[in-house]
Amino acid sequence: MADKKKKAEKKTEPKKAGRKNAEVEAVEAVRATAKHVRVSARKMRLVADTVRGKDLAAARTTLAFSTRAAAKVVDKVIASAAANAENNHDLSVDELFVSSIFVNEGPTLKRFRPRAMGRASRIRKRTSHVTVELAPRKEG
Repeated sequence: MADKKKKAEKKTEPKKAGRKNAEVEAVEAVRATAKHVRVSARKMRLVADTVRGKDLAAARTTLAFSTRAAAKVVDKVIASAAANAENNHDLSVDELFVSSIFVNEGPTLKRFRPRAMGRASRIRKRTSHVTVELAPRKEG
């Protein structure tokens, strides 16, 4: 009997408005994330530090000419965030800048390598999670 009351209460609750019916909000920042990237977080942070705070075009140019392998991954995440801003939030790509970019450690893959005299040593293959936030420049 109590279960029927709970079900009846759930049915009478008003439905929340979806994205189509909701009012257009001012977007603070648009985010994109790449997880489980097979580059260590320490190496990825060196690349992320070079583009933090730059305009979108300047950041992508910097990454295009970088010799580090992590630059390709960071560039892809920035491109994804720009696409999210353009398609989902109707923002102009020309006025976006990298408001924040951070790299966290992901899970570490543990492998073993044979060593001398029958021993084995652990090899840690590190991964990382990259998060990029783009925001429009505030004029004024």
